[in-house]
Amino acid sequence: MSDVVKLHYDVDGDNFMAAGEASSTVKNVLKRLGFGEDLVRRAAICLYEGEINMVIHANGGTIDVSVSPQTIEMVLQDQGGGIPDIEQAMQEGFSTASDRVRDLGFGAGMGLPNMRRYADSLEISSEPGQGTRVTMTLNIAPA
Repeated sequence: MSDVVKLHYDVDGDNFMAAGEASSTVKNVLKRLGFGEDLVRRAAICLYEGEINMVIHANGGTIDVSVSPQTIEMVLQDQGGGIPDIEQAMQEGFSTASDRVRDLGFGAGMGLPNMRRYADSLEISSEPGQGTRVTMTLNIAPA
């Protein structure tokens, strides 16, 4: 692959039926591009966790994915309420999900920790009341 592949998705907030569509599509694109199983799995996990967080906490947002020969970069942007304490939100098990969301099986407080675990680079910028921007990068090992 010599060109950069760019993908864009709009995430519908509070629509749990559509949650995961972007991450599933990206997973399939990466498979078609010939990336290895481990890299595809890591990208899908990172993106799914971010996508679910946007549905649960931010009334949706956008996802932009750029795939180059060196990296897979995933940028998630929302206009939600923001993350007041990023350090606290990064703790495994910490969650601000509602009881309704927990009853649906989400909100276990593993989204951000899993994103950190599976991405080679994770940057989060958030302003309470203004939204959150998450940038995850996965490095592509030379063949």
